[in-house]
Amino acid sequence: MRIEAYTQVQQLYNTKKPAKVPGKTQVSATDKIQISSIGKDIQTAKNAVAAAPDVREDVVAPIRAAVANGTYQVSAESFAEKLLQKYEEIEGL
Repeated sequence: MRIEAYTQVQQLYNTKKPAKVPGKTQVSATDKIQISSIGKDIQTAKNAVAAAPDVREDVVAPIRAAVANGTYQVSAESFAEKLLQKYEEIEGL
């Protein structure tokens, strides 16, 4: 067994290793974010909508009371017109 051949092969592999960089280099990069005034306005509007109730009680309360009393009247002509309008919108799609 020849030991010299082994050391020669080992030297070939050692020469291809990348040289180590002495010490660590520090990169001082920071990320920044900038939100435009329109983006801030949109965020404010979204927060206002999220805070608003889903049901407007000032509008619903009188209708609810009229239904409970049996005094709420629906116009058949008005209902039919709105029904046809919705039908035409759907057909137009």
